[in-house]
Amino acid sequence: MSSKKQRRREAISALVLEQGAVTVGSLADRFDVSMQTIRRDVDTLCEGDMLHRVHGRIELSEEFLNTPFDQRAGTNLMGKRAIGEATAELIPDGSTLFVSIGSTPLSVAQALRRRKGLTVITNNLSAAMALSEEVSNRIILPGGEVRLPDRDILGNEVLDFFGRFRADFAVFGAAGIAEDGGLLEFHTTEVSATQKICENAKQSLLVIDGSKFGRQAPALGGNIADMDRIIIDRRPGAQFAPLLDNIKDRLLVAEGHAT
Repeated sequence: MSSKKQRRREAISALVLEQGAVTVGSLADRFDVSMQTIRRDVDTLCEGDMLHRVHGRIELSEEFLNTPFDQRAGTNLMGKRAIGEATAELIPDGSTLFVSIGSTPLSVAQALRRRKGLTVITNNLSAAMALSEEVSNRIILPGGEVRLPDRDILGNEVLDFFGRFRADFAVFGAAGIAEDGGLLEFHTTEVSATQKICENAKQSLLVIDGSKFGRQAPALGGNIADMDRIIIDRRPGAQFAPLLDNIKDRLLVAEGHAT
């Protein structure tokens, strides 16, 4: 395969990851190639499980699509609350922290309401609102368009924003955890944002509930083995036991922390 064709197909995959679905006609216009060429690209890309073609467009398969934020926030409330409480115990008053998007980092923000003097750098508007109840906190937000209904901000501007700060902690989640420990997300922009806050924080705190182990998502980020602390609500299935054994000195199981 020519390098030009490979780059075009990688770019098509990236577009679908970002947008969920893209028409064949718009792809032909974007890459200035014939419809026949794009159809061949699409046919090849749809040979796997992640993408499929429907009525003149290419889209993510249903199992790789994210669920609405409010639905995610309303699931496993006790588990996420336990993770939030356990994580909050690791973060003292006066800390500077990044808080990423997602429902589990939001649970951490809610548990941090009793902390004072925090400096919070976040693109998670719900987390910002939760932490704004303590007037001694300093909350710093990026500019840009709010993504609804998730109530967060993503994009290249966010990466530049995060790059201007250093923090004691980076609090972030993941859409899924592969059996080899790979951290999975639904958008490459989420991967890039997570990587940036981890680079700029002294300690990375990965917060995930047990349902994320084995969950599919298309964009691959880092690996659980590279995180400083991993906070989960309960242990996942036996197939993940070897993975957890390798990080047991950094693993915190939060069962019993919910109040």
